[in-house]
Amino acid sequence: MNTIDSSVERGSGNVFANLDFPEADAHLLKADLVNRIDDIVRERGIAQTRAARILGLSRTELSRLLRGEFREHSLERLLRFLMALGCDVDIVIRQANSATGGKLRIAASEEI
Repeated sequence: MNTIDSSVERGSGNVFANLDFPEADAHLLKADLVNRIDDIVRERGIAQTRAARILGLSRTELSRLLRGEFREHSLERLLRFLMALGCDVDIVIRQANSATGGKLRIAASEEI
């Protein structure tokens, strides 16, 4: 009989790091920003055609972005998309809590 390995390995909390992507923290941050863009568009009931126009994208480009094809977009561009949607973006730099180095992360206000 075949046996199935049912062991579980705890992930790092960053799927991109688990898959050994280079610049995994930046990929996770970009994914978080794209998710936030999608949340805002949905919460505000903005049609994708209108959202694309607001962001300066074609409808096809926006659709690809929201499906996770964001490699071609820089962090700065994603931040500008949030600003175009009427969000303030604050960047906070502080001392790392860990001796292993700093982290990139995003925290969204409940007000959006």
